[in-house]
Amino acid sequence: MMENGLNWRNRELRQHVKVVDGLEAPTLVLSNATYLNVYTKQWLEANIWIFNERIVYVGDKLPDDLAKVEVVDCTGRYLVPGYIEPHSHPFQLSNPEDIAIHAAKFGTTTLINDNLTWNFLLDKKKAFSILDEFNKLPVSMYWWARFDSQTALQDEEQYFNTSNVLSWLSNPSVVQGGELTGWPSLLAGNDRLLYWIQEAKRLGKPVEGHLPGASVKTLTKMKLLGVSADHESMTGEEVMNRLQMGYSVGLRYSSIRPDLPKLIEEILEAGLESFDNLTMTMDGPPPEFMKDGIMNVCLEIAIEKGIPLEEAYRMASYNAARHFHLDEQIGSIAPGRIAHINILKEKSNPHPDSVLAKGQWIVKDSEHQLYESIIDWKQFNIGPMEFDWDLDEGDLQFSAPVGMEMVNNVIVKPYTIDTDISVEDLSATNGDQFLLLLDRKGEWRVNTAIRGFAPKLGALASTFSASGDLIFIGKNKKDILLSWKRLKEIGGGVVLVHEGKVLVEIPLDLGGTMSDVKIETLISKERKLKEHLKGFGYVFNDPVYSLLFLSAIHLPFIRVTQQGIMDVKNREILFPATMR
Repeated sequence: MMENGLNWRNRELRQHVKVVDGLEAPTLVLSNATYLNVYTKQWLEANIWIFNERIVYVGDKLPDDLAKVEVVDCTGRYLVPGYIEPHSHPFQLSNPEDIAIHAAKFGTTTLINDNLTWNFLLDKKKAFSILDEFNKLPVSMYWWARFDSQTALQDEEQYFNTSNVLSWLSNPSVVQGGELTGWPSLLAGNDRLLYWIQEAKRLGKPVEGHLPGASVKTLTKMKLLGVSADHESMTGEEVMNRLQMGYSVGLRYSSIRPDLPKLIEEILEAGLESFDNLTMTMDGPPPEFMKDGIMNVCLEIAIEKGIPLEEAYRMASYNAARHFHLDEQIGSIAPGRIAHINILKEKSNPHPDSVLAKGQWIVKDSEHQLYESIIDWKQFNIGPMEFDWDLDEGDLQFSAPVGMEMVNNVIVKPYTIDTDISVEDLSATNGDQFLLLLDRKGEWRVNTAIRGFAPKLGALASTFSASGDLIFIGKNKKDILLSWKRLKEIGGGVVLVHEGKVLVEIPLDLGGTMSDVKIETLISKERKLKEHLKGFGYVFNDPVYSLLFLSAIHLPFIRVTQQGIMDVKNREILFPATMR
């Protein structure tokens, strides 16, 4: 069996050659095709022979015997390689399988995925087993090896130690190290982290940085220490600086940083003519943001903004494949590659009419083909959360002098709490709400206040967070307790309560992090959640990421973590967690 296209057996390779020699018939022929050759940057005419999941021939010949071969006449159509999302976080309310199939319907047939959630949900053996299951999807699924948790855990060593990190890096489905959110520790002299980076490079795997706002000096240091790529450019100048230093640069179009149009305008104004080291990414969008697809949406923007057509398609396919040393398997329409192919009505229209993934029709003539789920979550003991403890009034004691004030979707600054937060209800205060981070096992808690997150809301409860712990936000303690009761009943998720009524709930029945319902259903639920939160005073645009990043210490200025309330810049715990 093929393992992500890396390991065809000798017998299979000989069989592929027999197809070319006419001793065996291909399974599919795309005839009269005009396709983009990413190597010469030309649109060429050819017949494309596919045997099962592999392209075996691209040229002017047709097989002698077509009696049992599916032949699709591509006259008047344009073929491009299946798109590649090089920086995917496939755990934002949905789950990696549903996201992968949804993406494929719009032409993104390969995802390079964050492994962070597997570290929290599964032991190493089960995690590697589930990666093997994902290899059975028609979409190519590759993974990262994280070096840090993005937050301050009580026992980071349990998850991120040399044995675990090197095991992940050695896994054949893992194609990069990172993303490196803990880079300040590296610059401060963390030699273990440096060792992991060098091991990734020794294995031929690039290292993804996470360097928002980094100076030229910092970028230079990170390049010296082994960082290969970065997707955090916020201006065209930052893109150019990274390119000039030899970084592979991801241009981001995400729900919280939709910078792609501006970045392209600015790099074109700067006179950039070589696009070989550029890719594009949606950086792990929530369901609603990717309702119309992933890379096809980025491509449309790139083409409209003036990126040359052939370069735009390379940015969405071949450039990423080459960066991850996967260009012998994916990223082009050429002999030996996996049959990831998008069929377009027009060259300049990146939204495919038909999609092939591993030689299977995902979409054919605009009709979505039937797909039956492969991943058996129960096999890996991933299901609704179970709580053998309870939340009570004693946990809702708030007296911290410093709270957290939201600046935008994800940036939070400290503020001095100047009102009495020991009361039962905060409706009379200046926008203050209770904020409680609670251990998923019920062993500790962190109590403070927050401003700027739907200040009129009774309560929100969520198991969706950076560390997998529980978040409660609200102005009324009775509503908080009701939100907990409902959260416990549904086995994890997001619950909104106001004046004793449950208004919205999004069950996350896969470990409290992911949902097993279809993307279309989640989009509707997410939209309803946003509408209610905006009605209660949430003034930003992405509450999903607001919840996720409350504990994320790669962002300024203050965070609530398992260890307590942290001053991010100084890595100092201002107020420690309380044991229950």
